[in-house]
Amino acid sequence: MTSTTRALRGRLLSFRDDPREAGSAAYDFIEDGLVEIADGTITAVGEASDLLARLPDGTAVDHYPDALILPGFIDTHIHYPQTQVIASYGAQLLDWLERYALVEEQRFSDPEHCAAVARFFIDELLRNGTTTAAVYCTVHPQSVEAFFAESHRRNTRMVAGKVLMDRDAPAGLSDCPESAYVQSSALIGQWHGKGRQLYCVTPRFAVTSTEAQLEAAGTLLKEHPDCYMQTHLSENRREIETVRALFPWAESYTGVYERFGLLGPRSLFGHCIHLEEGERRLLCESGSVAAFCPTSNLFIGSGLFDLAKARNGASPIRVGMATDVGGGTSYSLLRTLAEAYKVLQLQDQNLPALEAFYMITLGNARALGLEDRIGSLAPGREADITVLDARATPAMAHRFERVETLEEELFLLMTLGDDRAVRATYVAGAPAHQRDA
Repeated sequence: MTSTTRALRGRLLSFRDDPREAGSAAYDFIEDGLVEIADGTITAVGEASDLLARLPDGTAVDHYPDALILPGFIDTHIHYPQTQVIASYGAQLLDWLERYALVEEQRFSDPEHCAAVARFFIDELLRNGTTTAAVYCTVHPQSVEAFFAESHRRNTRMVAGKVLMDRDAPAGLSDCPESAYVQSSALIGQWHGKGRQLYCVTPRFAVTSTEAQLEAAGTLLKEHPDCYMQTHLSENRREIETVRALFPWAESYTGVYERFGLLGPRSLFGHCIHLEEGERRLLCESGSVAAFCPTSNLFIGSGLFDLAKARNGASPIRVGMATDVGGGTSYSLLRTLAEAYKVLQLQDQNLPALEAFYMITLGNARALGLEDRIGSLAPGREADITVLDARATPAMAHRFERVETLEEELFLLMTLGDDRAVRATYVAGAPAHQRDA
């Protein structure tokens, strides 16, 4: 019989649906609640007064009376090899890649370097309350092995894969269709479904993959339909022009990916800023996901993502929220929400706080098709949890004195919050980060 090993007590917030559609019925908020955990899984959630008495003797109860306890944050697009080129000056997408990202990624031929960066990267995610991410590695299989090994050791649920590039890439980052297929197949066999690890077929983008390599990626997805696919799409106008020249037969950039079977409900497309209506239709009909990367889109000067059009246009698209480090400028999904709010304000749109926190918890879990495992505080879900402190800095504490509602508190967190607002992070019920330790 499973025994309870831990409980978290505090102010609980968890979503059951999208607030845009379900309103106040979309979430549960308990002022003094308890999350009961056994063997990494949530076994009960409710009022502390009801659950405390039934806890087995000796159960550790971590009490956060003034904090908010939420599901762990989820990031739908991020590059772990780019941790040391974040905040690199003065370039737009294709120049930024050539000048910074592709130079840095060549260092990942060294397994020791891969392991060191993987440790730092997962530390940084957990310090920012992120417990699951869709992660780009490099073309080197050892970069994937190091990342999954570290994630498996930490027991984090991650989605990741080897980048595929066989065109317009440095020699140190080039593979070929055959090696892309063989190495990816081996990595899938080794890591997909091992513990909490999930594999993602990862062509960087159409600019750096030949038709033969994109066909190999499609073959991998046919052979392993429970794997994910991630790539970039329509981030930068020069990128779009390059794709048009490389694939003159295609009606659109998205049409290139469709041709090779890369669209689908487990396919994640970073950016999607400059889509044509026909491309929106392809993404809509296939159930593909667009990853909204506001800090990267601003920093690299790519453009403004139109969230209202993505969701409410003639061809609605599923949308995830993402940091896109290292083009993105923060590991914090709180900082990412702040920039998303500003991007939308520039387009006469808004991002209500409840909607924002839904997006980085249950919303992103749905984008990954993992809502039955993560993204909410509910019995049977994996106990990935973040604890937030809306008084984390003097400025936040000063502003909090005028906060009267839950929505105002959440908006304070997403506007002024960062890693300092993350008081604790739990992975499968175990403490993984304690701010004040």
